[in-house]
Amino acid sequence: MTKKTQIGEGAMVEYVTAMIGGQLFGLPISRVQDVFMPERVTRVPLSSREIAGVLNLRGRIVTVVDMRARLGLPKPEDGQTPMAVGVDLRGESYGLLIDQIGEVLRLAEDGKEENPVNLDPRMAKLAGGVHRLDGQLMVVLDVDRVLELAPEMMAA
Repeated sequence: MTKKTQIGEGAMVEYVTAMIGGQLFGLPISRVQDVFMPERVTRVPLSSREIAGVLNLRGRIVTVVDMRARLGLPKPEDGQTPMAVGVDLRGESYGLLIDQIGEVLRLAEDGKEENPVNLDPRMAKLAGGVHRLDGQLMVVLDVDRVLELAPEMMAA
């Protein structure tokens, strides 16, 4: 599957969409390894609240990052089971806990805009731009920035 395809005059980029705290986010499909239901997450003593713990996913140890905590959002009150998006950074596996997975969107690369000045600063520091969709703003998550965890958080 190609990540960027030439169609007419502009390149297209595919995003896996996810909802976190009622906000639509997009992750570049090229960075997504898998989507899964996290089971048996083991809390890591003395880790930051942004690290939900670790789990074993098909024989790989995966560090689970709570995206709500990463964005400074409260825990969900609906009790709904979170989903996880598997990503990789420098050979390490991570699972990003999200509220709900969406669909794959193909959007024109030149439709991506810089972060608006009024974007919540907590989102802006993790965003690599935005796409304006029908009455909704999709924040493009920069996976590298999301996983720029402070050294004390990586004690896991």
